[in-house]
Amino acid sequence: MLMAFLPLAACGSGQGSRAGAASEERRTSGVQDKPLSKADLERAAVTATDLDGYDVNPVLTATFASRRTADPAECTPVVQALGGSSGFTAAARTGRVIFSKKHGPGATVILSSHGAGDAARVIDAFRTAAKRCETFKDIRADFRYDEAELQPDPGYGDESVSLRLTQLAADSEDEEPVRVPYAVVAVRQGATVAMFYAFDLPRGPGGKGPAVVPEAIIRTQLARLGKPQLSQ
Repeated sequence: MLMAFLPLAACGSGQGSRAGAASEERRTSGVQDKPLSKADLERAAVTATDLDGYDVNPVLTATFASRRTADPAECTPVVQALGGSSGFTAAARTGRVIFSKKHGPGATVILSSHGAGDAARVIDAFRTAAKRCETFKDIRADFRYDEAELQPDPGYGDESVSLRLTQLAADSEDEEPVRVPYAVVAVRQGATVAMFYAFDLPRGPGGKGPAVVPEAIIRTQLARLGKPQLSQ
């Protein structure tokens, strides 16, 4: 069987307070609202030295906007995020796949540098689609997804969105699909978007169980993005 194994904004004054605190943190940590270069992203990418118990390997990336589309079309930003990308061209992009040495959950992270407000637009498009889309199809990969559920805003970076959903993998329409839980966390930190995604092992037809992106991976990667030696 072929398989593609490849939380929400607060309202009112709480959101403003969090955004203000994040902006102040950026000023003190050296993170500014302008695009990082490819070299900067490579220096900012998490390494195995940063994460005890994990192996970290590079992922091939490109700066062009994702060509993946969904049916219905309004769900396209979610399908694109499942590959760590978006409908916006990046100034620079790099990625890492992170494996647990102890057979625990890992993740893939794609860092994308944007300009002229596109980083915020990437997050907004993903958030909007995640709110609206419970069931949809990845047209290019020919996989269906269901049980898409927006999670509470995890409060990472300047803004963040967390989504859980399930991929339905089957060789034919007559076959009972294998259910593959996925998790996606998108974080904007300055003009950089970090897309984290992970899947759980298939649990057979009708299997259940949420996938998670380990918090240690997210926090470690965001801490590296905030280091002042980056030439933002």
